[in-house]
Amino acid sequence: MSAAFRRSLHSLSVPNYRRYFTGQVVSLSGNWVQTVAETWLVLKLTHSGVAVGIAAALQFAPMLVTGAWGGLIADRLPKRRLLIATQLAMAVPALVLFALTASGIVALWMVFLVILARGCVNAVDNPTRQSFLVEIVGADRLLNAVSLNSALVSSARIIGPAIAGLLITTVGVAPCFAINALSFLAMIVALERMDRTALAPAPRAERAPGQVRLALRYVRSTPQLWIPLALMAVLGTFTFNFQVLLPLFAAFTFHGGAASFALLTSAMGVGAIVGALVNGSRSRVRPAMLVGAALVFGALMLLLSAAPSAALAAAALVPVGAASVAFSANVNSALQLAVAPAMRGRVMALYSVVFLGSTPIGAPLMGWIAGAADPRAALAIGGAVAVAAGLGARTAFRRCGIGLAADPGERLAPISR
Repeated sequence: MSAAFRRSLHSLSVPNYRRYFTGQVVSLSGNWVQTVAETWLVLKLTHSGVAVGIAAALQFAPMLVTGAWGGLIADRLPKRRLLIATQLAMAVPALVLFALTASGIVALWMVFLVILARGCVNAVDNPTRQSFLVEIVGADRLLNAVSLNSALVSSARIIGPAIAGLLITTVGVAPCFAINALSFLAMIVALERMDRTALAPAPRAERAPGQVRLALRYVRSTPQLWIPLALMAVLGTFTFNFQVLLPLFAAFTFHGGAASFALLTSAMGVGAIVGALVNGSRSRVRPAMLVGAALVFGALMLLLSAAPSAALAAAALVPVGAASVAFSANVNSALQLAVAPAMRGRVMALYSVVFLGSTPIGAPLMGWIAGAADPRAALAIGGAVAVAAGLGARTAFRRCGIGLAADPGERLAPISR
């Protein structure tokens, strides 16, 4: 085993992280089973790219509206206990959708309502999970743990769609939702079994008015935070729309079915795992890495948009997946390494807002473009925007006096009211 590969697995030497990692593998795989089933169900009910985009938007709309307050909750409450509560709450929408589809009374508005309910819980769950990582592994292993988590998400993106594709083609969509509901038990067990004495909780945020506004002022005065957040906001809106574009790419460009969709999603997941492991072998995040990852990601998206067949699109999605996870993991780690611990939940909530919460804007827009023109056009636009955003971020770092080789924690702004 090479030294670089051992470094990429470094965080797994922490027992609590091994428990967390194992629980997440099962839970996130179940989540992808449900996501694929939801997307395919909406597509079959409507045959509309716009409807698929609306479904994705509803899942993340609560993050856009209330994500910052979800981060404040994460800063105020014990994160492990809060995550147990959110896992239990996330199982409820899955059980409801299982009952609706199994009974045959499911309608589009019902699916939309259940997706919205799941999004409301995710507005608290996501920033809590993001900011909990450093409490498990510490700052020295953070980039590695974030990269491993990206590999974990990507593994789930392979396992989940494969299970969903098999179930949808053999027994229908209803069992997919039941499987997701059961998968949350694995995460709950992992959180319950953690050694609480080995955790390093961040200081609790005080209960006082204006805590969300304080976080916004803090980010605005800190270029090491607002530049990566702005870069993620742009790419989150225009480039990270695979949940919408890949099923349309499979169905309308290549005239395939659920198996083609699962192939494209799984191919991207394979690339993302490789990218995450390579990225996790490093211990630092520098501005040059953020800029470079955005540029490479955009260029590969442009190549993907020109793929002449489903097989070549799947091959192109491997490096796209690697670039996408390298970019998102670097932004995530740069923010967590630069932020003050007491602000981490709120800043990571802002990360979730611009990454996931941008979907309600970008998903319907890119779905409309894919339907009105072609999925290729939507993919090409996402790639061009990523290249432009990467160049813009390079200019912003330089204008703020931050060298592209700088460490993320240099010259942080003080927290003030």
